[in-house]
Amino acid sequence: MPSLPEWSVPAAVRPRAADYDFDLNRTLSAVVGLHSIVPADAFTANTLGVERAGNGVLIDDDLVLTIGYLITEAEMVWLHLGDRRVVEGHALGFDQDSGFGLVQAFGRLDLPSLPLGVSGATEVGDRVVVGGVGGRARSVAARVAARQEFAGYWEYLLDDAIFTQPSHPNWGGTGLISSRGELIGIGSLQIERERGGNNEHLNMMVPIDLLKPVLDDLRKFGRVNKPARPWLGMYSSEIDDRIVVVGIAPKGPAARAELKPGDVVLAVRGEPVNSAADFYRKIWALGPAGVEVPLTLLSGGATFDVVLHSSDRAKFLKAPRLH
Repeated sequence: MPSLPEWSVPAAVRPRAADYDFDLNRTLSAVVGLHSIVPADAFTANTLGVERAGNGVLIDDDLVLTIGYLITEAEMVWLHLGDRRVVEGHALGFDQDSGFGLVQAFGRLDLPSLPLGVSGATEVGDRVVVGGVGGRARSVAARVAARQEFAGYWEYLLDDAIFTQPSHPNWGGTGLISSRGELIGIGSLQIERERGGNNEHLNMMVPIDLLKPVLDDLRKFGRVNKPARPWLGMYSSEIDDRIVVVGIAPKGPAARAELKPGDVVLAVRGEPVNSAADFYRKIWALGPAGVEVPLTLLSGGATFDVVLHSSDRAKFLKAPRLH
């Protein structure tokens, strides 16, 4: 039976029960550990690994919310509870747009579930708890450091992500808990920003309000029941105010069009792009997955036009299966 590594957060940043009006220990017991195994031939195996570990939060009797990259293409999932029990689970669904993932437990968890709060009401400076499996020793007393747009290099965009500080050291799938004891986000990344001449580490949280419109679809279908966004299979980054290709997904649209790292994206359908977020929005505005995406690129000092036939990213992934 797989086990999660032993670790803890520094005592100075752990939440104290006396600082909150809700039952902190009971609330944190809803946070579980998550361990998944992915086949070696999976599309995401090379980038995300074949063995992934993090956290999840119980939001119903047998339903655990986590960050999707932990369970994408997983063939086996285990849930590790704070009392050291281990329950097998099933990767139920994944929302490509928000990044949320759902796991259904196959056994009884006998834990309290966390109510969903309103992430839109969260303000900079608010006191929050970033909960990890294992209670206060694996959780962080934090504050909301920022709310702003976030663009990820893997064709991902949040209009209003939540950033917290200090950073949780095992951030994937952590529960962002409000001062009311409600779940208002799920941990996705650790990022670094420069402030006052110093580098700070923050956690990027996916706001829980993005889950509410899609939760029923994820339960029933494993994905959101609407046309998928066009996907190019292109990893890009903003470098010196330019959108630079830094990687190409194998067999994806960009690979088929023979794009390569170092190419610079100048325009989408003749419209100049000025940021990663602008780039993604212009692509998605063209239509659903399968639409043709005309790009203007700069490569080796030469400017040229190319048309990519976009795809549905989900078609490249192994679907969850019961076992």
